Amino acid sequence: MSARLMIPSDVAPAATRKAFGSALQKLGATDDKIVVLDADLSKSTMSMHFAKEFPDRFYEMGIQEANMIGTAAGLALSGYTPFCCSFACFLTGRFDQIKMSVAYSEARVRLIGTHAGVGIGPDGYSQQGLEDLATMRSLPGMLVLQPGDDLEAAQMVEHLATDPRPAYMRLTRQNVARVHDDNYKFKPGVFPQLIGGDDIAIFATGGTVGYAVDAALRLHDAGVKARVYNASSIKPVDEKAIVEAAQQTKGLLTVEDHNVLGGLGGAVTEVVTEKHPARVLRHGVHDVFGESGSPEDLYKHHKLDADGIFDVAQGFYKSLTA
Repeated sequence: MSARLMIPSDVAPAATRKAFGSALQKLGATDDKIVVLDADLSKSTMSMHFAKEFPDRFYEMGIQEANMIGTAAGLALSGYTPFCCSFACFLTGRFDQIKMSVAYSEARVRLIGTHAGVGIGPDGYSQQGLEDLATMRSLPGMLVLQPGDDLEAAQMVEHLATDPRPAYMRLTRQNVARVHDDNYKFKPGVFPQLIGGDDIAIFATGGTVGYAVDAALRLHDAGVKARVYNASSIKPVDEKAIVEAAQQTKGLLTVEDHNVLGGLGGAVTEVVTEKHPARVLRHGVHDVFGESGSPEDLYKHHKLDADGIFDVAQGFYKSLTA
């Protein structure tokens, strides 16, 4: 695969939460069983677009995520398709309700967690979802998704309208670069390969994907052939892609705006320990609490921007070939 992406240069970066809001509004016109619940954050989660168009199917639950989740489960078990929206940290912080009312009950609730990771910026750790992937991955039967761009986010919303499983989708507050062309089709359990290369493999997810692509292009120019996967399906993961990367490259680097414990890095290492041994370096928020700052400064601090990923990947490759 070419080391250059064929994305039109005039495609502006966009937040995946905005793509979610637009797609949900369109989806509402096709299925009157779709309902939306929000916890006093509809202007932030972008569910306000659905509320404006379909007020009779929108439920403002107030600052009561636990009650909202229970209500959503009841609606799901009554034949509706509820999209349950809040900040990632507030929503998945109600783990007990999700575990029992949604996962254990096999209720088709679509949990939508926005403002994920340090990319949220100055609001600080109290509102930065940094453990949500780990907790949601631990639940039996839970589909866990994180789109790499706005195009994929919209397709994920369409998929969630029919998928029979309980699901969690993680979205960004900040704008992210388009990494897919118009021919892309989302499939759960598949990691799209964005760039080819046989030296190292980079698995990135969410807000870090565009930066990983930029870093990989620089690595190619520096003589390190790095392939890049958009790890948008956190559960189920693409075991085939992970094993192939383990067999065909010298090492695997995971990149995520999430605690390095239990998220994408955990998912990838679980596969290689069981399927094919490989060196894996987990890169993300390294088991610390988040801080307040601009999204750009926080990504730079945690080496999640293009410069940081380039440095981490280059150092990793040097350790593999020393």
